[in-house]
Amino acid sequence: MTQLLDSERKTLILTGASRGIGHATVKRFSTAGWRVITCSRHPFPEDCPWDAGPDDHIMIDLASSPDTHAAIALMREKLKAQGSRLHALVNNAAISPKKLDGGRLNTLETDEADWKTVFQINFFAPIMLARGLMAELVAAKGAVVNVTSIAGARVHPFAGAAYSTSKAALAALTREMAADFGPHGVRVNAISPGEIETSILSPGTEKIIPQIPQRRLGQPEEVARAIYFLCTDSSSYVNGAELHINGGQHV
Repeated sequence: MTQLLDSERKTLILTGASRGIGHATVKRFSTAGWRVITCSRHPFPEDCPWDAGPDDHIMIDLASSPDTHAAIALMREKLKAQGSRLHALVNNAAISPKKLDGGRLNTLETDEADWKTVFQINFFAPIMLARGLMAELVAAKGAVVNVTSIAGARVHPFAGAAYSTSKAALAALTREMAADFGPHGVRVNAISPGEIETSILSPGTEKIIPQIPQRRLGQPEEVARAIYFLCTDSSSYVNGAELHINGGQHV
C-alpha cells in the first residue's frame, strides 16, 4: 500500500533550494504532500527536517554544462520511483555578481567570463533541465515555472546588467517554451518577484520601500504560494504568463 501511495505522490524538482524563495517553496510543496527533489551547489543542510531530504537532494553546478547533464540523468533515475513522472520543475537558481564593495556591475564593468557564467546559470540551465526532463513532464502533464525578476524589465539600482538581461531573456524564453511545450500538455509560466525579504538583499533596499504601493517588502512565503498556484490544477489554463509579485512596484 505504501509503494502505491509513493507512486501516486506528486513530485517537484527545484533548483536554488538552499535559501530564500527556494527554501520557502520547499516548505510549501512539502506541506502539501509533494515529494521535493532539491538541487543546489551546496550539500543538504543537516538541520533541515524535510522527509527524505538527504536522499532527494542533488548537488549540481549549473555553471557547468557537463555537470548539468549529469544531474539530469540522476534526476531521471530518481523519478523512476514516481513512474518516471515529473509534475513540476521550478527553475529558481540564479546568480548576480557584484563589485567588491557590493555595488552593481553595469555593462561596461562586467567581465566577459561573468556574462557567460550568469547566462549559463540564469538562462541556459532552465531550458537544459526542461528539455532533459521533457519525457517525465509530458508523462505527468506537468508544469514548468521560471523565476524571472522585476529587474528584467527595467534598470535596477542593485541588480547588475548581466543578471537583469538574463532575466529578460528568461521571460522571453518562457513564452517560447509555452508555445512549444503546450501542445505536449506541459504548461510553462514565470514569476517575476520584486523586492523580497531574504538574507541576500542588497544594502539600501529599504530605500525602495516608499516606491512600493504596499509600502513593504515581499515575503518568500508569498512567492512560494504563487509558484504553487502555477504548478497545480488551480492554474490549469494559465500558460505563457509572467506573474508579477512585487506589491505594485512595477506600476
